[in-house]
Amino acid sequence: MTDKQEEESVPKLAVNIDHVATLRQARRGKYPDPIAAAILAEFAGADGIIVHLREDRRHIQDRDLELLRKVIQTKLNLEMANTEEIMAIALKVKPDLVTFVPERREELTTEGGLDIQANQKSLQKNVRRLKKAGIRTSLFIDPDAHQVKASKRAGADFVEIHTGKYCDGPDEGTRQKEFQRIARAIHQAHRLGLRVNVGHGLDYQNISPLTKIPEIEEYSIGYSIISRAVLVGLERAVREMKSLIQSGSVS
Repeated sequence: MTDKQEEESVPKLAVNIDHVATLRQARRGKYPDPIAAAILAEFAGADGIIVHLREDRRHIQDRDLELLRKVIQTKLNLEMANTEEIMAIALKVKPDLVTFVPERREELTTEGGLDIQANQKSLQKNVRRLKKAGIRTSLFIDPDAHQVKASKRAGADFVEIHTGKYCDGPDEGTRQKEFQRIARAIHQAHRLGLRVNVGHGLDYQNISPLTKIPEIEEYSIGYSIISRAVLVGLERAVREMKSLIQSGSVS
């Protein structure tokens, strides 16, 4: 096993700090500071920081992204809509990874995966532009075989499998059905040579079954960590989640 393969085999935690900015924007104030949150999350063991620069700037602001690029020591993952405005910002800031996500102004949070097939040409074009600038790309998709294949055709380095329906399942039968869909999509993506992340709705109770799928490289988690941090502090919340990912139990 090469050093790169060994590094990829260790499951990673990327912490989404959008909701720190959500709290700040509720009062249009200066705190809590998402930059400070990113630093604390890294100190606690986060392997990356995620922010979603939305078109309506409801939480993360342009200045946040610029400062994060300067201070983050691990990896900066920019979630973004496939629009020319945000593309220009990404090419200027140069995050380590861009994750294309669907975006609707009226949604509370991302509601599902991108339809890669319906947006194949524009995504292929922008994936090429980002790669030319040295920026890796990921596509946020539902656990669907057609979307996995389309992601490969689009030229992405990663897919991030949307886990929301599994996490929000109203009963055990539904959750098991959605878990199997996720597992099949992950195995398929891995066979096609795509690297695999997972995210959306993951928390301290539902994450353990996913840790049994070895092809998952990284877990993208925000809301549950920030929510727990309100009660126990950000460092402890990050450490507990990373412990669950790596061993299946909080140390």
